[in-house]
Amino acid sequence: MAHADEAALFNKDEAKVDWHDKALWFVRQKRDKSAHNVKGWEELRNLASAIKANVLSDLDTYLVQFEENAKKNGVTVHWAANAEEHNKIVHSILDKHNVKKVVKSKSMLTEECHLNPYLEANAIEVIDTDLGERIVQLAQEPPSHIVLPAIHKKKEEVDILFQEHLGTKPCNGDPQYLTAEARKHLRNKFLKADAAITGVNFAIADTGGFVVCTNEGNADMGVHLAKVHIACMGMEKLIPQEKHLGVFLRLLARSATGQPITTYSSHFNKPEPGKEMHIVIVDNGRTEQLSREDFRTSLHCIRCGACMNTCPIYRRSGGHSYKATIPGPIGSILSPGIDLKKHSSLPFASTLCGSCSDVCPVKINIHEQLYKWRQVIVKEVPQPVVKKTILKVAGRVLANSGMYGFAGKSARFMLKHAPRFLVYSKLNVWGKARDLPEVKNGNFDEWYKKRKKNE
Repeated sequence: MAHADEAALFNKDEAKVDWHDKALWFVRQKRDKSAHNVKGWEELRNLASAIKANVLSDLDTYLVQFEENAKKNGVTVHWAANAEEHNKIVHSILDKHNVKKVVKSKSMLTEECHLNPYLEANAIEVIDTDLGERIVQLAQEPPSHIVLPAIHKKKEEVDILFQEHLGTKPCNGDPQYLTAEARKHLRNKFLKADAAITGVNFAIADTGGFVVCTNEGNADMGVHLAKVHIACMGMEKLIPQEKHLGVFLRLLARSATGQPITTYSSHFNKPEPGKEMHIVIVDNGRTEQLSREDFRTSLHCIRCGACMNTCPIYRRSGGHSYKATIPGPIGSILSPGIDLKKHSSLPFASTLCGSCSDVCPVKINIHEQLYKWRQVIVKEVPQPVVKKTILKVAGRVLANSGMYGFAGKSARFMLKHAPRFLVYSKLNVWGKARDLPEVKNGNFDEWYKKRKKNE
């Protein structure tokens, strides 16, 4: 189904929609307060954007530099052209060590590659150790947000879910009790795991090291207890030098949740004695996106989720309505590049208000790219006959002043004199939850001409 149809399903539960909207707007407000407390916030955004642009302009050189330095550190580096190769590489490493139990910290790349079902099909247990990720894993759902993966679930729903899967007692959604029980459950998984998989927030070309940002310490716990660490990174996650980390770490958490910095910003440079560290560098469509001049800057994204928290469409349609690994505004400019036909409705799931671009810490012009994707989609993807017809009629009316004036008078007459049930019929979707403004006599053009005449 198209995004609009999926969103309609989410909107059937109006109370949940309102709660979802307010919860995300609360996070957006925290972001604003945190950003306003940083002197030179806009300069930081400009600098981060410039650093990312520099990396993308010379990506091949930085990738080779990173690989060379990582190998010097004793890290094994793998290259994957697509999701299938990524999954096979990860499985081969696990198979070599006869791994049957894996703990994984939050990684949107592994979600993108559908690593969990792949490993499970090969008799390997994969446990997501981020609390939100574990919640959606137990519910057999994908994350609905890249930072707050279970934001669509209320604590009472989590209570029932934990009773079913973890054998907890009913607690009326007590967060403290549920968190304590989750900790017990996950601690046991950490102790029994044979390998740990993490994502990569930032990879540093001049050191060969990388940084993983978490608020729960789950990446650290998994890595330090397991004998094998596999880090999965998209090729765009590079930054040139370690000194640049300060720019991005100051922006990331503030943009995501309003925190000054993530609770754990863990640096990994080389394996511990007697252990192995692997890095899998993945393309999976990134090179193709890089080749698209209009959409290249979408690869600047540091996965903070700020655009989702502010987007009026995402807040009131839910992440699952996008049917994409990365939902929201940023997902709507990344996903069409992967499968234009499947995700052709996403760039239209926007008001083009520009709020997403305003909050983006690396200054991606998201709303402009959404508009550009619309132009591409209209040319390359067949549109519904009704939509095409309406747009053609609208184009002719708007291009002819006489027709425009007649249409305006007709609409004002109908709104003023027609019975309410006709005005607010099924054809008027906008009026389902809103009252249209009171109609006055005349319009601006008539008022202006009359004024000029009386001068």
